[in-house]
Amino acid sequence: MFGYPVLAMAGALTHRQGFSLAACALLLTVLMAPLLATRRALPWLAWLAALAVMGWLSLRGMVGLLLEGVPIAVNILLACFFGRTLRAGQVPLIARIIEALEGPERLAVPGVATYARHLTWFWALLTATQAMVLAVLLLCAEPGGLLGMLHIATPWTVPAAIAQSYAHVGGYFLIAGAFLLEHLFRRWHLRHIRHPRLHELVMGVAARWPRLVRGEDLAAP
Repeated sequence: MFGYPVLAMAGALTHRQGFSLAACALLLTVLMAPLLATRRALPWLAWLAALAVMGWLSLRGMVGLLLEGVPIAVNILLACFFGRTLRAGQVPLIARIIEALEGPERLAVPGVATYARHLTWFWALLTATQAMVLAVLLLCAEPGGLLGMLHIATPWTVPAAIAQSYAHVGGYFLIAGAFLLEHLFRRWHLRHIRHPRLHELVMGVAARWPRLVRGEDLAAP
């Protein structure tokens, strides 16, 4: 994760596509590492397909668009992580986080398990919607959008300044704002129980995220 900004900055400063391509490939591998570690065929095929698309764009001098596509990829992966735990027989990801931070007895408190499932749906839908919005902005920005670079008519023209502002600032503020507002709503909605402080929640999730994504037993050493 420390290597990505270094390579991305090197690509921006030197205008060498190799650095930008390496940055995107490294970030993709880091983000998909929990899925690749399962050794299932589908994650590996998706990883190889993404690398192939990166190489195709690089050969056509559009490697800069790869960095623009990073937020899209991140949101798609997050939507998949949340969404796959909503299948029948699976424990919703938010419920796993609650269990990891506060113990399994917290899920037995009335209303907590239901709220955890609803919140998992919320994050799955929000990140999926965010990915679609960012993809439309990347495709339809004028000038500099992917469709324009491929000489394809743009169905909706989005000023490049607006597209860039949302992709690099607005999108992050949306996720951060949703996280903060949900934290405040949860403390009101489930006010009959004690909640971790915001920094405790953030640090706890960050420390356990790889194992949560892999579905490992967090009680194991």
